Amino acid sequence: MRLPIFALAVASFGIGTTEFVIMGLLPDVARDLRVSIPQAGMLVSGYAIAVTIGAPILAILTARLPRKATLLALMALFILGNGLCAVAPNYGLLMAARVVTAFAHGTFFGVAAVVAASLVPHGQRGQAIALVFAGLTLANVLGVPAGTALGQIAGWRATFWGVVVIGVAAISAIGIWVPAGLPAPAGRLITEFRVLANRQVLMAMLISVLCSVSMFTIFTYITPLLETVAGLTPHQVTLALLAFGVGLTVGNLLGGWLGDWKLMPAVMGLLAMLACVLAAFGFACHAPIPAVATMVLWGIIAFALVSPLQMRVLETARRAPNLASILNQGAFNLGNATGAWVGAAVIGAGFAYTVLPFIGAGVALLALALSAVSHVTDRAAVVGQ
Repeated sequence: MRLPIFALAVASFGIGTTEFVIMGLLPDVARDLRVSIPQAGMLVSGYAIAVTIGAPILAILTARLPRKATLLALMALFILGNGLCAVAPNYGLLMAARVVTAFAHGTFFGVAAVVAASLVPHGQRGQAIALVFAGLTLANVLGVPAGTALGQIAGWRATFWGVVVIGVAAISAIGIWVPAGLPAPAGRLITEFRVLANRQVLMAMLISVLCSVSMFTIFTYITPLLETVAGLTPHQVTLALLAFGVGLTVGNLLGGWLGDWKLMPAVMGLLAMLACVLAAFGFACHAPIPAVATMVLWGIIAFALVSPLQMRVLETARRAPNLASILNQGAFNLGNATGAWVGAAVIGAGFAYTVLPFIGAGVALLALALSAVSHVTDRAAVVGQ
């Protein structure tokens, strides 16, 4: 079943590229469309909010579609949205095109995670989900640096045309390799939505939100931070993003293994390390080599959390895995939007970029506290049985 998962990873590579490459293009987009860096940063928030809103809407619209048909329809929407981004003549229309693209994001990853988990034995679910999300991490290793470089050479619009090509390759791979016999989710949709009354499901999603806030408060503005604080040139920023992407890839694969080993202890340990590394980045970002080295470590830890958090939601919502998986993607992106907004508010208030890592560290500590509460609740429930 490696080829179906590979097809899903190709699609996640394209989705990850279009989501994250805007960070590397922020100065170019801001100059071309005559907006400020914080305004350009809201393209990240707009995308993430659209994922959050679009996930439940498309969950309803695709609830009774076979999973392969759902994946193909979502990739068609993804291709359309990126084409509109490439031709958008102004900031408002670019934001609208990003919203169209984002509507495919949350539902695709939610359905893809469930499909990947269904294609492997139970004890390998974390690794299967990690392989799907490997496309997302490789987007940061290859897609974002390549897209940033292409945008600097040929203009930011060329980057979105490149993503369209990736989308066409992905929809072709899904059409060829993903099995056609995957059924639509069973049961009534209203019954699935009742899973949101489960406190553990809600806590799991809130932890996902906080993890994304801790990352995107900083990562949204990573290019101007590295240029103005660490003193990196645009070319060196591209290399730094490449190194960060390598860290994300290593962390993603590590997270799949940790999730299959000891889920909640792994989540709590990673969150504790994340808080420490982000605080260290607040000091290290003043010099090029320490900044990049700390970024790599940050990337490893941050994406080691992705697969375990997705598994945690599936574990706590066994009666509605499809819906819960989709909604958790909305949770991740609600955190993305909130983080980008927090970063914009901090910068807009006159604070230095160096404040952002310390805010991210504080949010990671909050996620750690919530994870500890959730884990203790689990253990109390087992004792009480």
